[in-house]
Amino acid sequence: MTTRPGPPAELPGPLELAPADWSVGDVYHVLTALVVPRPIAWVSTVGADGVPNVAPHSYFNLVSHDPPHVAFSTTAVRDTLTNLRARPEFVVNVVTMDLVEPMNLTSADFPPEQDEFRWAGLTAVESRTVGVPRVGEAKAHLECRVVHELAVGTATLVIGEVLHLHVDPEVWRDGRVDPRLLDPVCRLAGSGYAALGDVFRLDRPRWTDLERQEADARRNQG
Repeated sequence: MTTRPGPPAELPGPLELAPADWSVGDVYHVLTALVVPRPIAWVSTVGADGVPNVAPHSYFNLVSHDPPHVAFSTTAVRDTLTNLRARPEFVVNVVTMDLVEPMNLTSADFPPEQDEFRWAGLTAVESRTVGVPRVGEAKAHLECRVVHELAVGTATLVIGEVLHLHVDPEVWRDGRVDPRLLDPVCRLAGSGYAALGDVFRLDRPRWTDLERQEADARRNQG
């Protein structure tokens, strides 16, 4: 059997890598270290037996806003996916720095009959539009219904339409969610996490302004 090389301790030059060159695990560590920081979908579901589940998924993002849709993926048929196939509803509970420890606890490989809300000391709060509980301690929630399930390689991508949003007033300022007050957890590679860090703004450039600047520069050169 041919053994594929793994990542070197040091790079003598730029890395040029095809995914097939290394093992799946080695490529995974490179990708998850490059695509950072990632938001975490702390997804709550309910099984066919009525047992609630909550588990973190770091392959997650907003994919549309009109109407709003989110997507997350799972690399195995775990409780979240099994539950969604029985009841196609879920809640994305936003993970903030004060909840990082209970979030991490719910990432354990609990048996399906175990209630992660109870193990993590979380409050299961009734949602407004879906039959799945929210994490009461979370400062924001997106209540969703599944609209698509797609196989992507060995992963399953779940796309959900957002039916209802809940935002706690303590993270709201001047008509918007203040990211510094929200204090979300950022996912890195391996067991790495990070806080949000510095927040800055950049105005999006407009073509008319860019065109005018180029014309001004040409006139100045002439």
